[in-house]
Amino acid sequence: MFAVIKTGGKQYTVAANDVITVERLEGNPGDVIAFETVLMLGGEKAVIGSPTVAGATVAGELVEQARGPKVISFKKRRRQNSKRKKGHRQDLTIVRITEILTDGKKPSAAKAAKPVALAAAGEARDESNLSLIAGIGPTIEKKLRAAGITSWSQIAAWGEADIAKWDEELKLRGRATREEWVEQAKELLAGKPPRAKADQAELASGEDR
Repeated sequence: MFAVIKTGGKQYTVAANDVITVERLEGNPGDVIAFETVLMLGGEKAVIGSPTVAGATVAGELVEQARGPKVISFKKRRRQNSKRKKGHRQDLTIVRITEILTDGKKPSAAKAAKPVALAAAGEARDESNLSLIAGIGPTIEKKLRAAGITSWSQIAAWGEADIAKWDEELKLRGRATREEWVEQAKELLAGKPPRAKADQAELASGEDR
């Protein structure tokens, strides 16, 4: 079964265990998130809402509060000695879909499944959580998993030939090199926090590195 939900002014097609990146939602890693604006349910029999499907809810687990890539806005007025440059990083929330509920059922408590957030020192780390590598969103993560790439260790072992191969086969358009996936995977394996967390620390300090 799959569902089409709406949040942050955008629509997402989701199924159980999907990882999606949405506009910032309030909460902490591990919290249960309920999406009650369900526009459609798909499966053996499709149910289309008018505008929403009555009694349907999609539940998920908040994985991480993150930020998108920096976007530069530059404006210049010719012959006016006027120019303006601004940088922006969108606040995002990464959510793992846990269940699709119907008939008015409520989300269950967060399941004690495999860890998806940052692990403390000495605790097990979930190497299969590819979404912690900046630049790997839900769509690219699906492509990687379909190709058999399911862990940080596999990405960390990539050489130039491997990067070129996957770039061509999965149509990554140079993203792996540009976003430094191999370096990020090695950092995660070494116990360092994801770069999205470093970006949050940068924002809190007010510094622009």
